[in-house]
Amino acid sequence: MRLSILASGSKGNAIFMEMDGTRLLLDVGIGLRRLKQGLAALGMTLEALDGVFLTHEHRDHVAGLAALLREVPLPVYSRPGTIAALPGRDLLPPQCLHPFRGNMAIGGVKVEPFPLSHDAAEPVGYRVRGSRTCTVATDLGFVTGAVQDAIEDADVLILEANHDTATLKQGGYPWPLKQRILSSRGHLSNLDAAWALARMKRRPAQVFLAHLSEENNRPELAEETVRDILGRQGVPLSGLTIALARQREPVSFGESG
Repeated sequence: MRLSILASGSKGNAIFMEMDGTRLLLDVGIGLRRLKQGLAALGMTLEALDGVFLTHEHRDHVAGLAALLREVPLPVYSRPGTIAALPGRDLLPPQCLHPFRGNMAIGGVKVEPFPLSHDAAEPVGYRVRGSRTCTVATDLGFVTGAVQDAIEDADVLILEANHDTATLKQGGYPWPLKQRILSSRGHLSNLDAAWALARMKRRPAQVFLAHLSEENNRPELAEETVRDILGRQGVPLSGLTIALARQREPVSFGESG
């Protein structure tokens, strides 16, 4: 398994995942040039991808989709509500858009969407199962029972730790925006991410804290909060690696295969 978080944050999101011979892109929130550069650093090309899976239709997750499909007509998969709500939907090649419900087998892996609480049409996280399991859960207002179940058996987990609540409340954002972020359909705080990990019966070997706000969080604060909660709950940290996904610098894990 190989994973590279090409970008993560409010300015753009994209994840490359390779497992059991299948190569997927999760979200296309960055420009085509940057996407090509990120893949080239991995020895990959756009043409080598087997498909694109979208979590939801917000711009920071789909901004580069139209340019990508003009370059390479890859199949794009997501929930019907997300496909219908895509910006510029009528200008996208219809043969590339594949709404689906339930789970999907693609190549050597099984992709299992699960619902998220976020202010989008039909947002989902993804659990990708093959010889290993990788779960992506970002852009969610709170951890529902369905989300907790979905992250439970991950070998690698990409989990949102968007903001520090005190920093957000004291910061310069307009109050309506603060309310949106803090709401049950907004974004996950460092503390909520920590408690989601603490509640897991089987924790992953690798956790990426993702979608960190550049205004309302700091990487060291996100990691410190998670480690503090886990430590207080008696969770052994020796077998758990915590890394931070970045907005501008790709972060990778694993090897090709």
